Amino acid sequence: MTKLTVKPDVRPANPNFSSGPCAKRPGWSLDQLGDAPLGRSHRAKPGKAKLAEAIALTRKVLQVPEGYRIGIVPASDTGAVEMALWSLLGARGVDMLAWESFGSGWVTDVIKQLRLDNARTLEAPYGQLPDLSAVNFSNDVVFTWNGTTSGVRVPDGDWIPADRDGLTICDATSAAFAQDLPFDKLDVVTFSWQKVLGGEAAHGVLILSPRAVDRLESHTPAWPLPKIFRLTKGGKLIEGIFKGETINTPSMLCVEDYLDALKWADGLGGLEALRGRADANLKVLADWVAATGWVDFLAADPATRSNTSVCLKVIDPEVQALAADAQAAFAKGIVSTLDGEGVAHDIGAYRDAPSGLRIWAGATIETSDLAALTAWLDWAYQSEKAKLAQAA
Repeated sequence: MTKLTVKPDVRPANPNFSSGPCAKRPGWSLDQLGDAPLGRSHRAKPGKAKLAEAIALTRKVLQVPEGYRIGIVPASDTGAVEMALWSLLGARGVDMLAWESFGSGWVTDVIKQLRLDNARTLEAPYGQLPDLSAVNFSNDVVFTWNGTTSGVRVPDGDWIPADRDGLTICDATSAAFAQDLPFDKLDVVTFSWQKVLGGEAAHGVLILSPRAVDRLESHTPAWPLPKIFRLTKGGKLIEGIFKGETINTPSMLCVEDYLDALKWADGLGGLEALRGRADANLKVLADWVAATGWVDFLAADPATRSNTSVCLKVIDPEVQALAADAQAAFAKGIVSTLDGEGVAHDIGAYRDAPSGLRIWAGATIETSDLAALTAWLDWAYQSEKAKLAQAA
């Protein structure tokens, strides 16, 4: 590795590398949201038209098949996942897959809150996947497509059979719009606007296959459902939810912001263009990691490395020889230094994850900004090493 004795000359034009809420699209400004019907009811014609347009553009850009319902729901991706778990589970056994904090959170909900005694958990440590061949598709299956806090994603949908008996419930919040989602293998897909498209927080999207709708109309959960979770009435799907008649009041400013991001994405060339941007960003980081001795991916297998939430660990033997809290302090030192320089904000590992770095590389990030960031990462690392030498 080339040793840097001075600060790099080139700074990222946009220092926002947070994994959620994520960077706004290139060229974004508040001025572009002037058409939002603020101060109007979301149930008036202008509001309903905006919500319906958001659903239609979501279908187009994300390539959601006809026959799948798309609904805008409360409480971000978390709300969308919870609606699915509370409304759909209990009809048969369930396999819960977890390899990072959010997947583990869904396990807690199913085991400790819904208290399903026919739930089975398949877990793996950060950086790895559970044994996907061990999944029982006679059960319902709940999993994250892309582990936001571990940087580990499932490689594809080949492990999911087309003739499965149970439903597949997929938390795709940091995968949607950047990774291929085979909808024929997925019965429920959830995401939030704040990830790959850089939208504002607090709203979620729930996508249901015809099989999921059949379950909703034929299965009555054994537990009471709060109003914001109810997707059926009188044993029938509430179709209005999937036409823009939201359960509770959405922010029309956030809807307008989402529309702005969708139109930007559509103008780029849609899903393929978004995925291409994220893949190019991952390549910048992968090339740097390959040429750098002090850092590596947390994801052990290249086939499972995320192209959005890129999680890295410090592998310098001198740092690894330190106590765990000192290793964490070293990584936090890099994060703090770059934040203080205004070069990179919010790139620390998630609080429950192993110590290290987490750099968002989704479609709203410019490849040139990541390229500039790598030199600063090396410089900050060397600065922390110098502090270690002084302390010794």
